[in-house]
Formats: sequence, C-alpha cells, structure tokens
Amino acid sequence: MPSHETVDLTRDGSAARILLNRPEALNAWNEQFGQDLLHAVKSVAEDDSVRALLITGAGRAFSSGADLKEQRSTTDAGIPDLSARLKEVYHPIITGLRELPKPVVAAVNGPAVGIGCSLALAADLIVAGESAYFLVAFVNIGLVPDGGSTAFLPARIGYARAAEMAMLGERVPADQAREWGLINRVVPDDELESEGVALLQRLANGPTTSYAGSKRLLNRRMYAGLADQLEAEADQQREQGKSQDFVEGVLAFVEKRQPNFTGH
Repeated sequence: MPSHETVDLTRDGSAARILLNRPEALNAWNEQFGQDLLHAVKSVAEDDSVRALLITGAGRAFSSGADLKEQRSTTDAGIPDLSARLKEVYHPIITGLRELPKPVVAAVNGPAVGIGCSLALAADLIVAGESAYFLVAFVNIGLVPDGGSTAFLPARIGYARAAEMAMLGERVPADQAREWGLINRVVPDDELESEGVALLQRLANGPTTSYAGSKRLLNRRMYAGLADQLEAEADQQREQGKSQDFVEGVLAFVEKRQPNFTGH
C-alpha cells in the first residue's frame, strides 16, 4: 500500500491499518499529516479487497490534536482562517471514515485531543488503553469543537456530558469514557495492540456487507446531518479565529501558562 511521510498504511490480508506516525510531536496534525491521512483514508476506500480498518498512534499518543506551532492560512485581512483546512482536508477524512462501507476501529493509546479526539470518535468501535484519555480541548484556546465532535459527542453520550466536555475542556480518562458510553472497551496498555488487531481481524473476516448495511442505517439515524454540522463548525471556527481570546489562548499554550481570557 502507498507510503507516506507522517502516516503508515499497511495491510494484512483483508485488514488494513493506519498508523499515525509523528511520535515526536505526539501525532499532532500539521499540513503534511492531514494530507497523508486523507490519502490513506482514500486509498482504503478505493481498495475493495480491504474489509476492515484499524487506526492507532505511534509512540505515547493517539493524537494531541492540531499542531499549534504551525503557520496557518490567513484571510485577506491577515486574520487566521481556521475554516480552510477543515473544509479542504479534515472534513473529507471524517466523512470518508463515516461513509466507508467497512468497519473502522480506533485503538487509542494515550491522549486523544482536539481533532485527534474527533478522529477517534469517527470510528465505529473504540478500544482504549487504560492510560488513554479523551479531551475536547478547543475551549482551552478560545475555540469551538470541530471535526464533527459536536455531532459525535451528543450521539454517543447525550447533551449533558457533551456540553461538559465541550465547555469545561477537562480530560475524560478511559474508564470514565467507557462508563459514559463514549467508547467500547478498555484494556491494559500492553494488551491494546493485540486486542485491536484481534478485533480488526474478526471484522475483516466477517460479513462485510452486513457491517456496511448496519453502518449505513446507523449513520442515517444518528449522523444524517453530519455534512451540515461540519460546515457549521468550520464557519464558527472561522469566527473564533478573529477573537482576542483565541490569540491569547495560543500564546498561553506556547508559553505554557494559564490564559487570561477577556471574553472578546
């Protein structure tokens, strides 16, 4: 299967695996990472001989979210355009996984943060190591959830808990995530890889059209408005990029201090 700079796509028979592979940056999403992941997802979608997909992270993290140290595109007025990459790269990844007529498993090792959390939630089944945690961290830098998480969270855990994750920006440890219904299983860290592969192989050797039909029906019930929600997230994120709180949030993150938000 095709090789990439920041993402490894491998295959074992009818089972494919995407390894997020920027371990030195905790698998943070920069431009190259986004393009590589999009190409990997498209490659799996176009290969009819692949019957199931596993996504996991190299090193100590599943994904720490967007790389805040990377220079981002701006509007003509010089304001960060936080919607451009969402619409061009991130959304096709998320919708590509949700519309993939094959089961997708996320094996979450360590933190799944921001768009990294959204990526995990786009999977059909989520298995996490006991030290993993899930964090919708956008509010901590003055942004709103994106990557479909405002659709995935209430669908999985209801409004009250979704609002808690979105507005408080606190970590949800793996055991708590399982209790809430955010994920399916928690296993010891040293068993995560074997458990993930075992589930992947089971699905890859199962009734593929049945899985595809179930997924299509669940999407119809739970995520019929996903495309519109992604668009709304991107538009709101673009507005948040104009705020003083976003600038302060990023500066505080880079300087490793608490932000001083002013509400503007």
